[in-house]
Amino acid sequence: MRTALSLAIWGYLALSSIALFFVALAIWLATLPFDRNGRVLHLFTCWWSAHYFWVNPLWKLRVDGVGYADRRRAYVIVANHQSLGDILAVAGTYLPFKWVSKKSVFKVPFIGWNCTLNRYVPIVRGDKDSADRMFAACRRWIERGVSVVLFPEGTRSPDGEIRDFKMGAFKIAHETGAPILPIVVDGTRDALPKHGWVLRESLVARVRVLPPITPRPGDAPEATAALVRSIMVDELAQLRGRRAAA
Repeated sequence: MRTALSLAIWGYLALSSIALFFVALAIWLATLPFDRNGRVLHLFTCWWSAHYFWVNPLWKLRVDGVGYADRRRAYVIVANHQSLGDILAVAGTYLPFKWVSKKSVFKVPFIGWNCTLNRYVPIVRGDKDSADRMFAACRRWIERGVSVVLFPEGTRSPDGEIRDFKMGAFKIAHETGAPILPIVVDGTRDALPKHGWVLRESLVARVRVLPPITPRPGDAPEATAALVRSIMVDELAQLRGRRAAA
């Protein structure tokens, strides 16, 4: 039963991505003259991503705390990373932002092409020149009033716990003066298995947007990263405690 359902979901993802890409292309063409930051296309992309929770009977998505974000200002958004399902879950906030994503994702037919239309920010992991270009692109977007999203752990957590943070997101925040908007994600670890294609179990994904944190003058990025990580670790524990008690 689970294998059959997984086949159906993967088949739907593939076919819907083809159809929805052409909708995205039409939106991009129609809004190009007046929507210089691509907010309309991004909102459609958020719906495209998040709607997979609604069509899969095994998955549920709960999002709260979005009111902490001021949609008129730019943030460095940081989220913990449990699985590829985090991308679908964070999209469910419908906040305006640009993803920072591996350059290989941009080569994926239809999904990656839509990333290009959205002008999301590519990076090649371990490539210094690519990292420098990513930093410059993020600074430009923030200067234009557009948030950027990074996974500061750098890769998916193998056990669902929040790993140590890399400094890139926090250097961007310190250099630009943009507040950091933490997002805690839980329950997505088994949404999309890292190895294999069978969806392993039902899940309830939780996305909690936390109050913004403005880097303090004189603090190093390392201190800001440690502060943000401690807040996110505490919030993740609280989310799991409430879920276990429910």
